[in-house]
Amino acid sequence: MSTLFTKIVRGEVPAYKVAENSQFLAFLDINPNAKGHVLCIPKKEVDKLWDLEEDVYQELMRFVRAVSTALEKTVPCKRVGMAVVGLEVPHAHVHLIPLNNMKEMDFSNSVDMSKEEFEELAAAINANVEL
Repeated sequence: MSTLFTKIVRGEVPAYKVAENSQFLAFLDINPNAKGHVLCIPKKEVDKLWDLEEDVYQELMRFVRAVSTALEKTVPCKRVGMAVVGLEVPHAHVHLIPLNNMKEMDFSNSVDMSKEEFEELAAAINANVEL
């Protein structure tokens, strides 16, 4: 059965995309820890990040770095935090979270954003992504 993220890749479920290439997709988390919280995923469905083939893992990290750089240019923050948790969706993914304090890494917290705020932020981050 397809994961939620695979359904996003296929276009069956909408997402606020911020970057995409032939292998990877980055989109805004709809339950963000902080404004600008992004998920980076391989398009190929693999359960755990550590199960990716070595070359795919390395390419994903290059993609993550490019998205992180765009986030820093777009969202005011002290730094961009990275987390790999993997419990909520069985599809390898990396969380990128603009941080101003440690509370923003707490996954039990979330910020509210309107559809318009998601759309504007996704477009702004995308404008700064250099793949």
